[in-house]
Amino acid sequence: MIVPDWPAPVGACCSTRDGGVSPGPYASLNLGVAVGDDAVAVAENRRRFAATLGGAQPLWLRQVHGVRVVKADAAALAGPTPDADAAWTDQPGVACVVQVADCLPVLLAHPDGRGVAAAHAGWRGLAGGVLDVAVQALCNGTGADPHDLLAWLGPCIGPHTFEVGADVRDAFADDAALLRYTPRADGDPRWHADLAGLARARLQRLGLTRVHGGTWCTVSDPSRFFSYRRDGVTGRLAAAIWRRP
Repeated sequence: MIVPDWPAPVGACCSTRDGGVSPGPYASLNLGVAVGDDAVAVAENRRRFAATLGGAQPLWLRQVHGVRVVKADAAALAGPTPDADAAWTDQPGVACVVQVADCLPVLLAHPDGRGVAAAHAGWRGLAGGVLDVAVQALCNGTGADPHDLLAWLGPCIGPHTFEVGADVRDAFADDAALLRYTPRADGDPRWHADLAGLARARLQRLGLTRVHGGTWCTVSDPSRFFSYRRDGVTGRLAAAIWRRP
């Protein structure tokens, strides 16, 4: 596990691909249920992951690259898997969890630990405002100002490997400096985008000043991280955050 190096008094971690039972391209701690892996293996992997969460129960999401945020509480745990890309909670005993395999996991915490949130920030969700709704939900639920919050950026596709087209360039026109023009040899226009940098810029515009992490590239480190861009068929990492009792 990667444990965030930040001053938030909460539990938080991000899995690597080590420590599970899945074979082949999912080796070994695949936490994704809809990627083609054996369901029994995924269930065991999720059990192992949950055992690291300090007694908190993980709320898994069915992520759709959107901007919906849900509250992680006992009712959510008892119901069907929510279609959402962010979750927040002020309840001890429940962990907000997002899955990634190149997209960016963003964890948020109130500085005194009274509330936490997690967001799945691929480029579509980031451009659409998933961090905006996660920050707003956490602030509304805890009475915090965005300036109070701490954020941690987990592993994602790095700026030297995230090649994108004009659709992504246009979606982030306000942050053009974070997209480097790198046309292909045949002249086909392409850009390399800094996904973690784009998230950091978005958080700063929302008022957050304490943003940590964002230094790992999933594509460049196959021994530690799953990467859809690199491998196609692959597993999923998970990042979790929870209130301590």
